Amino acid sequence: MTTTITSDRIVTTIAQDQELITLINIFKVEPENQQQLIDLLIDATEEVMCKLPGFISANVHKSLDGTRVTNYAQWRSIDDFRAIFNTPEATAHMPAIGKIAESEPTLYEVSYMKQA
Repeated sequence: MTTTITSDRIVTTIAQDQELITLINIFKVEPENQQQLIDLLIDATEEVMCKLPGFISANVHKSLDGTRVTNYAQWRSIDDFRAIFNTPEATAHMPAIGKIAESEPTLYEVSYMKQA
C-alpha cells in the first residue's frame, strides 16, 4: 500500500510494491454505540496516533447494519505499530473503546490486487 500526499491532504491507496504494515481491526458493537465508537477512534487518531513515528494513515468504516466498525490503518513497520502499546497516551484510549466494543485486530500485508 502507498500513501500519496497532495498539498495538505493524505490519500490512502493500496499497492503490492510497498513495505508497509496494515492493521485491520474489526470491532463488534451494538448499533446504539456505533457512532460513539467511531468518535472514540477518531479522537484517538487525531490526538495521538497520527503523531506517532511510523503512522501513515487511518480510515474508519462503519457497517450499514450498525454492528461493526473497521479501522484500516497503515504503519511503516511492525515495530512502529507495536510501539503504540508502550505509549501511555495511546493506550489511554483503549479502555473506553473496550467498554463498548469487542475488537479483532490483525496485521496484514498486501498479497494481490487488481485494478480496472
